[in-house]
Amino acid sequence: MRIGIVNDMALAAESMRRAVLLGGHHVAWIAVDGEQAVAMCARDTPDLVLMDLFMPKMDGAEATRRIMAASPCPILIVTVSVGANAWQVYEAMACGALDAVDTPTLGNGDLSTSAEPLLRKIENIGRRFYKKLPQRSTEKKAAPQPVRVATAGLVAIGSSAGGPAALSELLSRLPKDFNAAVVIIQHIDEQFVDGMADWLGKHSTLPVRVAKESEPLLAGEVLLARASGHLVMRADQRLSYAKAPLGSIYQPSIDIFFKSVCKHWQGSAAGVQLSGMGADGAEGLKAMRDKGFYTIAQDQETSAVYGMPKAAAALGAAVDILPVQDVAAKLVGFLASN
Repeated sequence: MRIGIVNDMALAAESMRRAVLLGGHHVAWIAVDGEQAVAMCARDTPDLVLMDLFMPKMDGAEATRRIMAASPCPILIVTVSVGANAWQVYEAMACGALDAVDTPTLGNGDLSTSAEPLLRKIENIGRRFYKKLPQRSTEKKAAPQPVRVATAGLVAIGSSAGGPAALSELLSRLPKDFNAAVVIIQHIDEQFVDGMADWLGKHSTLPVRVAKESEPLLAGEVLLARASGHLVMRADQRLSYAKAPLGSIYQPSIDIFFKSVCKHWQGSAAGVQLSGMGADGAEGLKAMRDKGFYTIAQDQETSAVYGMPKAAAALGAAVDILPVQDVAAKLVGFLASN
């Protein structure tokens, strides 16, 4: 892949440059701040941008937002101590960044060891956007169990790059007495899932937490999928994590969850496709519409990254294509009429 590097610290930029070459990739260009990165992306859009968070003139979150608006491409946040700067990482993800990793260091042993987490992230992004892998399904059915489910229905939401901002906008507009369960499949690394649930909870009128194994669906709760497996709905309408299909390039996969909802959910349901790069969720949303469920895709104007919603619209998967600020009201109206 051709990779752009954005960092104002010469040593950090050099460590990433060497890591990129070590991984067999090519350095497209190196920018010293966010403002320069936006301009260079416009002139020469790379396959991937490695973006620092803290820089003069323009920080990484704002640079990410502007790149996604003008010349979208995958962006990976590479900064010192991702864990200590988690909230800034979430803000960058809300602007469209896909993931985050610590900056590899020079002068402390073998670079290949220090660069391994970064190279692993680059490889994962490369697999998601530049290679198609075969898929196979070995889904196992669970025995039915009695469970108390959400009384009025289910809202299944898929999102990726730019999704956190769209999710916070949508959740902030749902009423406190929202009479449905909400399940979110957001493309995010496992290390950020718990923090993302906390972050979304600050913006939501409803409680947000991470979905557990065998989780029942209750009205007025928002459940966020972990990234350690594919979240699926079982025959007893509880949630579970599955490792199959092994060939899926997304984990968790929006398509897999949406299709499991079609297979097992017995009540009314709505599917929502929000901002994201790629096409995961488009086929699943189409399956939900074909099943008779209500479906929504976010419009281009309010999407930080108009990839996944565009793919859904192209398939005719969405009953409505809406600005993100209008989605909550539509969901409330749909549930009231069912």
